[in-house]
Amino acid sequence: MPQLTRRKDTERPDCWNVYFGDVGVGAIGRRAGVPLHVDQWEWSCGFYPLSLRGVSVGGMAQSFEQARDAFGAAWLELQPRIEETDYAENRRQRAWTAWKYTMHDASLPPPTQLASGRAQCFCGVEIDNKGLTITSPPPIWRCNEVC
Repeated sequence: MPQLTRRKDTERPDCWNVYFGDVGVGAIGRRAGVPLHVDQWEWSCGFYPLSLRGVSVGGMAQSFEQARDAFGAAWLELQPRIEETDYAENRRQRAWTAWKYTMHDASLPPPTQLASGRAQCFCGVEIDNKGLTITSPPPIWRCNEVC
């Protein structure tokens, strides 16, 4: 079973993203722009799709260590409520988003934006609206295992 790991955020020097295996399950970071007499650290625990169901928790702490401990306690309470389908849905959404942004970066419109309903994937495979279902296999972002 995976364990929680922290990875330094590449855009915020005083923030750590927390992962359970390959799924981002929260963050711990220094609060920006707050007076010195209030808690300087914040943490959040939860991820999509749980957050859509209102299953997430977060808080403030005086120090990184306190924020880390509070996150750990929250995770122990949250983890039993997470099903394998939640992790799978998170991975599916991540893959869909990555495909969408790769298409955008390549200046290729998805078939939903063309009158013909047909387009070309960045990998060269022809795709259409019928195959662009993100809820049922085969997932279009893999273009039938081509890209």
